[in-house]
Amino acid sequence: MDDHALLERLATDLDGSFEVLVRAQIDRCHSIALRVLGNAHDAEEIAQDALVRAYRALQGYPPDRIRQLRLRPWLAAIVVNLCRNRVRRATIPTTRLETLVAAGWEPAASASDDPADSTMRGADRERLISLLATLPDRYRIPIVLRHVDDLSYAELSEALGRPEGTLKAQVSRGLAMLRSAAGSEFEELTA
Repeated sequence: MDDHALLERLATDLDGSFEVLVRAQIDRCHSIALRVLGNAHDAEEIAQDALVRAYRALQGYPPDRIRQLRLRPWLAAIVVNLCRNRVRRATIPTTRLETLVAAGWEPAASASDDPADSTMRGADRERLISLLATLPDRYRIPIVLRHVDDLSYAELSEALGRPEGTLKAQVSRGLAMLRSAAGSEFEELTA
């Protein structure tokens, strides 16, 4: 079911249709939280809390407002804000994002089946994940949402409440920081 059909169902029968939203979006919410926080347990909590907050928000919206929502950026904004609140409370470390690869961000694979190449790719992924984890949130979060969750810059702008130009600059600067930290191997890691 596409977002427009889902929003129409939510606008007419929120209680009866919300489970469809949960099933359609829980993995995506979890993936975003996992990539931002780097902790699977906390990502599960954030994803669930985000959907609870979405339900509560939708309860207060008139049907026309529900129909006008852009679902992906709206939910991404809720997840990112919850992640920021969690980090602000300093209840979890955000130093490693090992699970980023497990959640779907893979550098280009080599055509070779050589075990040595496979081991090297694993080390490259770990290095990239470690480097990404060192970026400040203002760069890491837009990079994750743009290059991992595949949001457009317009959707990023809506989700993060920043102008598109600012987000393009932040993604560009963040990628430049990653290139600088990784040296010449960065292009190979992200190709």
